[in-house]
Amino acid sequence: MRVRSPAGPVTVQAIAGSYVVLLGIDVTPDCADGLLGFAIRRTDHNEGERHYLTNFRTFKVNADRQERRQSSFFNPFQAFLWGDYGAEPEHVYTYEVIAMYGRPGKLEPGHSAVAHVITESEDRDQHAIFFNRGAAGSQAYAARFHNRSPRDVPYREAYKWLSRGLEEALLRFIGQAHEPGLALRAAVYEFQHERVLRAFRIAADAGADVQIVYDAVPRKADDTAQKNLAAIREAGLEQLTIPRRKARIAHNKFIVFSRRGRPEQVWTGSTNITEGGIFGHSNVGHIVRDRAVAESYLQYWSELAVDPARIDLRAYADTAIAVPRGRPRRRISCVFSPRTGSDALDWYVRIAEGATNSLFLTAAFGLGKQIAPIFSGQRDYLRYLLLDTERGDVEAVRREPGNMVVAGARIGTGGWKDWIEERLTGLNGHVQYMHTKYMLVDPLSDTPVVVTGSANWSEASARINDENMLVIRGDSRVADVYLGEFMRLFNHFELRGRAPRGRRLPATGRSPRGPRGRLYLNEDSRWAESYFEPESSKEKERLLFR
Repeated sequence: MRVRSPAGPVTVQAIAGSYVVLLGIDVTPDCADGLLGFAIRRTDHNEGERHYLTNFRTFKVNADRQERRQSSFFNPFQAFLWGDYGAEPEHVYTYEVIAMYGRPGKLEPGHSAVAHVITESEDRDQHAIFFNRGAAGSQAYAARFHNRSPRDVPYREAYKWLSRGLEEALLRFIGQAHEPGLALRAAVYEFQHERVLRAFRIAADAGADVQIVYDAVPRKADDTAQKNLAAIREAGLEQLTIPRRKARIAHNKFIVFSRRGRPEQVWTGSTNITEGGIFGHSNVGHIVRDRAVAESYLQYWSELAVDPARIDLRAYADTAIAVPRGRPRRRISCVFSPRTGSDALDWYVRIAEGATNSLFLTAAFGLGKQIAPIFSGQRDYLRYLLLDTERGDVEAVRREPGNMVVAGARIGTGGWKDWIEERLTGLNGHVQYMHTKYMLVDPLSDTPVVVTGSANWSEASARINDENMLVIRGDSRVADVYLGEFMRLFNHFELRGRAPRGRRLPATGRSPRGPRGRLYLNEDSRWAESYFEPESSKEKERLLFR
């Protein structure tokens, strides 16, 4: 849902997902003079609560005044794009954005703008979208659970917080198959989380027809097949599972639900069936309730179930789904791999090259050579890239002035004095922060495009591995949910990427730091100058979200 305030000296556009509300703020040039930031007051009409949003950064004068710590009324946000990451689905909110002037310690409210929004439902109509928390290290986790492993927190409270509904949604999806006449067909890569395996067992015991294709490919550097088999035996699922041995990587993560022989729904996305996949690094589960889409997935599953050689599966994928030459024509398109050529990757590039105002992409394993060109050369719009870790192959991408690049990070030892040290959950090995694979093209337009699924942006994912992707056109609700989650993590990691590490303070020149690594707000309006500098990335962001 997108709502703009009436025109005035201060304006705000609220973009509401399910758990995130983005606030794109703008002011007239005369209001920028002396501007110290924005206080944001939220009214939750469902709960009858009203308060100012929290700002972890403070003015120096407020650093040791507990009554003024963290309130944006005393420590306003010095940005023209801010997010409320504590929103709840299906809530009615009013946001009042107030321009603040004066001096630190004695601020004076100026003009304001108001927006009323209703956050999206996670599960409504054709699409249900569930993102886990995905903040592998965060102030909230450190404060709530004292950086303990979720395995050591009683009553699964840490798991519930990290899941943020992802595990629950997956269990509900499987739990639909609760009697004869209902069926589940799954294709999975890492298949080890005991609660999910037990849900499949319960469905089968209730009379549902359950069959699961799983990765059983022996690989020297990977014991996924052995772990899968051990978990399957422990759960008593041997009779319900089909080993996939002739793939390089059987990387799918989807489940088809059918009723009386008719496929109705598909669960897909990036989430592996492991503790790390569900509760650790960032992942999404996406349900599509569309019989044509579910039928396509079921036919693909039937091909996987006979453990075909790659050449045979390529022949099926090439002919079953014809990749369009231009922008997507259907509201929902499916793409399956492996394919003979790079036509799928080429199509994603063409979609991205058709952007007119913005591009957003997550990449767990960096950028393949086919997809990297979409971040090269100058554009009139911004391109955002969210990575799992810093990689040398994106340095050229980072140097382009229109590219906004951030990698996973946390506040570690030697961070800012007034911030709690953050630690990872310990649930993930190779990929610590970002595991999603999605691209958003012009998400704030009337015809947004969302590409999401299991495939990384690489030739191997397109031509070698078993993969599936969805291309969704023209659905603003889907785009708003994905965009909110993208910016939640982008802003989370962007700030942490500036944190001191060890005894060294990074010389970015972006924010003043006090002694012993504290991070303070700017004490005058110079912070806002870059947002009005023609053709700067900050100006482009202000204009995009306003």
